[in-house]
Amino acid sequence: MKGYSTGDVARILELTPRQVRAGVHAGVIEPERGPRGEYRFSFQDLIFLKTARGLFAARMPARRVRGALEKLREQLSRGRRLTGLHIAVEGRRIVVSDGEARWQPESGQILFDFGVADLARRAAPVARVAFAEARQERGDTLSAEEWYRWGCELEAAAPAEAAEAYRRALALDPRDADAHVNLGRLVHESGDAETAREHYGRALDCRPDDATAAFNLGVALEDLGRPREALAAYENALALDPGNADAHYNAASLCERLGQPADALRHLKDYRVLTLGRPR
Repeated sequence: MKGYSTGDVARILELTPRQVRAGVHAGVIEPERGPRGEYRFSFQDLIFLKTARGLFAARMPARRVRGALEKLREQLSRGRRLTGLHIAVEGRRIVVSDGEARWQPESGQILFDFGVADLARRAAPVARVAFAEARQERGDTLSAEEWYRWGCELEAAAPAEAAEAYRRALALDPRDADAHVNLGRLVHESGDAETAREHYGRALDCRPDDATAAFNLGVALEDLGRPREALAAYENALALDPGNADAHYNAASLCERLGQPADALRHLKDYRVLTLGRPR
């Protein structure tokens, strides 16, 4: 993929090219190299550099900053959406949040918040131009894997182009479960729960042990007003990943609606154990 140049990153983050290169030399980000040896940055690199800049400005020690970035990498590797992530300084703690759950101990007051959504908005024009150039120059030669990687890179900054990339990947490889899940999520977020349901179902056909696809299928079925099928999907997701607290919570809600109070209580108890560490 083309990625962002040093100049692109400097403009988007309002830095100098020298400051961008300093972030590379400090080990904050590890960009790839282009054909002439130049740096090529991903959107994730932009997040790391913007986050590190804010944390250093908040006078956080370098060790803490590196630890926060490691936590962020872990979150991204588990499939969290880039635009939903925040790095914040709360009191004396660095906390990572996706808007719903925190993965470091909570504190009271948010003092600084380095959200990604605004960064995605500013990066969008560059991402769209890069994708258009790749589509025009190499569209007929890109593999399914390359189209999938384009989709992953574009999701945060240019979701419409990301959806196109995933569709092109699936045209070449209809059994790419990851592309089905990601495309399903994008169309689901746009309001098309039925098409999302189809993609989640196809992902499970290709990879029956995909807990994420099973959970997302439950959400889509619930949005479509099919509670019994949604409950079955959540139960499947929990069979594949018993630690999915959200699946327990959603299943508890559906069981209550369907007149299954004992099952609702069981799921709610498991949810509380997972989120609070103890039953109530």
